[in-house]
Amino acid sequence: MIRTPMILALVAAAALAGCNKENHTIVSGPPDDNETNAATAQPVVLPPSIASSKSYRCKDNKLVYVDWMSDGSAHVKASPGDVGTPVTVGTDLTGDPKGSSITYKGQSCSA
Repeated sequence: MIRTPMILALVAAAALAGCNKENHTIVSGPPDDNETNAATAQPVVLPPSIASSKSYRCKDNKLVYVDWMSDGSAHVKASPGDVGTPVTVGTDLTGDPKGSSITYKGQSCSA
């Protein structure tokens, strides 16, 4: 009868001896300075979106696909699935997305 409370007391003492009352924080990397990073971060600028896509037939009977971008630039493509090459509106390409005709590399093209 004395053995059972003695064993329970030893088990409780062993369990409490394993407890350390200090606070430990385990960090997997260098300290995170969110406030510093947020203060020095530059604003994010998104790329322009496609405002409209049109296809034009030129005088030499070729098709030209133009993606008019939201920033006023344009991408000219040989087929609808291509990515397109950016062109300078006003020099290589004259026209706008609302018009029905453009001039591309000196050729007149209509929608």
